[in-house]
Amino acid sequence: MTVALTILVQGSQALALGGIALFLPRIRANLGLSYTQAGVLAAAATFAYAAMQIPAGFLVDRFGPRKLFFAGAVGTNLLAFLFGLVTAYWMALPIQVLAGAARALLFIPGLILVASWFPPARRATAMGLFTIGGFGGNVVLSLTGPALADAASWRAPFLLFSSAGLIASLVFLRLSKDNPDAPRGQPVNLKDLASLLRFRVMWLLGCIQYIRYAVVYGLQFWIPSYLADEKGVSLPVVGAIVAISSAITAPSNFVGGYVSDRLRNPPLVIGGALLVLAIAIALLATVNNLAVVIGLVFVTALFQQIYFGPLFSAPVEMLGLRNAGVATGLGNTFANVGALTFGYAIGALKDLSGGFSAGFYALAGCCVIGLALAVLLGRMRRPANKHSDA
Repeated sequence: MTVALTILVQGSQALALGGIALFLPRIRANLGLSYTQAGVLAAAATFAYAAMQIPAGFLVDRFGPRKLFFAGAVGTNLLAFLFGLVTAYWMALPIQVLAGAARALLFIPGLILVASWFPPARRATAMGLFTIGGFGGNVVLSLTGPALADAASWRAPFLLFSSAGLIASLVFLRLSKDNPDAPRGQPVNLKDLASLLRFRVMWLLGCIQYIRYAVVYGLQFWIPSYLADEKGVSLPVVGAIVAISSAITAPSNFVGGYVSDRLRNPPLVIGGALLVLAIAIALLATVNNLAVVIGLVFVTALFQQIYFGPLFSAPVEMLGLRNAGVATGLGNTFANVGALTFGYAIGALKDLSGGFSAGFYALAGCCVIGLALAVLLGRMRRPANKHSDA
């Protein structure tokens, strides 16, 4: 029950991520925004989200995940409702900052809560399963949101779906529970965080996390505008493409975690996904045929999160950490710096160059670097595993 409710409520963040991206052409027209200003909206939320990762990890290890997850869910949905009421850029910006902070309390506690109900050997599977909620919510939003926007305005989906998310949050509070048998993380302080930073593997995983979410956020935020503004695709068709992409991504999280647990080789899954992404994103920057472009969007959807579970489980596996909250928060801080960088940079490059190709080439280059880092991770992991076996 708790796992199912957590995944359901996790779907409420679809508005925070997918809603603004999906309706961005209409939001820009309504509020009079440039592409750079739209990128600042993305960067502002991501900056606050990144800044809250380590504090959220500390709070989870000290107080447990369930109540923090509820607070994050309420805050995320309430701020999404308020975003549906904004009439100017100066109003949207602070709401986005607060929404990013609230979403941090939704992510890390939820990830730890779901993982606590699975045995350690299935940790990557659990972490991949958790993200299904967000992508499932994005499917619902992408299929129904364009019709609501056409019937009323882009504001209608924000007002309607955030209200449903608030109701789901209350149901979660009433019916969910912490796993009484799960080991609690030890209360931590800044010295514990500093000790984590002494491990080279944490820096290596942090760099891969930076690349992972730079790709995920950069594509998810800007693909709808790329399809609408450069390829002339209508909003309902963009919504259908985004919905199918999310439907492809959702099970890939679970499958990637399952394969990693079965093979007991996270670096192989990570490196394979980054290789495919490097090729697909580079082609996305060069291909003009719409059918091929849509196919490439679906390929990136399949592989952009398939290594989510392996990447988040790797530090716990390799270092034998009890403080999973802080380790997760540290890794996700790196990830969201990547999202902040490319959420802004792709929009700024679009204004400067007149197209999205420059931003896509930069993402493809990051994937090549990530592939090299995955190979290095595999080499570092072998001695760690031998020491663990001994």
